[in-house]
Amino acid sequence: MKGDPAILVLADGTVFHGKSTGLEGTAWGEICFNTGMTGYQEIFTDPSYMGQLMVTTTAHIGNYGVHKEESESSKVQISGLVCKKFSSVQTRPGETELLSDLFAREGKVAISDVDTRAVVRHIRQAGAMNAIVSTVTLDVDSLLEQLRAVPSMDGLELLPKVSTQKVRIEGNDAAAYTVVALDFGIKENILRCLTSRGVRVKLFPYNTSFETLFAENPDGYFLSNGPGDPSASPAVVEVVKKIIASGKPVFGICLGHQMIALASGLQTYKMHNGHRGINHPVKNMITGKGEITSQNHGFAVRMEDVEKSDTVELTHIHLNDKTVAGIRRTDAPVFSVQFHPEAAPGPHDSRYLFAQFLEMIQHNKS
Repeated sequence: MKGDPAILVLADGTVFHGKSTGLEGTAWGEICFNTGMTGYQEIFTDPSYMGQLMVTTTAHIGNYGVHKEESESSKVQISGLVCKKFSSVQTRPGETELLSDLFAREGKVAISDVDTRAVVRHIRQAGAMNAIVSTVTLDVDSLLEQLRAVPSMDGLELLPKVSTQKVRIEGNDAAAYTVVALDFGIKENILRCLTSRGVRVKLFPYNTSFETLFAENPDGYFLSNGPGDPSASPAVVEVVKKIIASGKPVFGICLGHQMIALASGLQTYKMHNGHRGINHPVKNMITGKGEITSQNHGFAVRMEDVEKSDTVELTHIHLNDKTVAGIRRTDAPVFSVQFHPEAAPGPHDSRYLFAQFLEMIQHNKS
């Protein structure tokens, strides 16, 4: 029942107490935190969060409700929610519903009145790990036993759970350019950013063969964001190698960026606690300008591999920890970024990358 005791247990045995929001049950996954002050609906419906237990650092969640036009996929993707205050009312006019109604409809667990600042401080120090929340039992030993059966995100492939099962077409059939996209868990706003620039997008399942993609004779290829460990999908990496070798322009975001890196002979690694928020500072190494970006990733490309490569150049660097935020191939029209230029939520500083992709396509066809 709402207000009853609830519990969060981390894999290292750390326990945090809270209260039930009325969204009852037990949920588990890799615990992570997002520092965004707004955009909780977009965050919760982002397929890149599949398999993760979300801690929100902003104090109030649900206070402006949810709107059907603001979901980044067809369902809530997070495993469960840990927050400070979960609002049972919403104050925004228009066609909105309560966040609690959305969660209840999809069977999601959410607990509140947790010291989320303490949780985040612990994750930052101890690193990402699996965790479990429950309103059903407060027995720590029982919950830890359940948690031992949860697979680690390191080495986990989640693409089959988020990718489209059939080909999907977005944009005008009379568009001047067609882009073939591999769906690793694409956000809806990425599609909008492409189609709004007059691009027709044909979205394919993650495991589509290169021969099928090539037969479409596209003007360019797009590799989307998504969840899980990029190195756990070697068959996809082989397809990306062929896409790069095709000579057509290629643009990758987040997991797509990591796939391009792996296909270029670089390595990825699991970060200590990842980057998740809407105010991450990045420097564009080509223009020298700073950009404030939206980010959501727990894996990254090894900087030392980029520095040693003869065919990959660093284009963006994260200013907080100097990690790789963007690369491009020097021998092919291929580029990618670790952050989310489409935002949703987040600033629009990096939207120019979609125009850059279109310019690359136009140049390649001329």
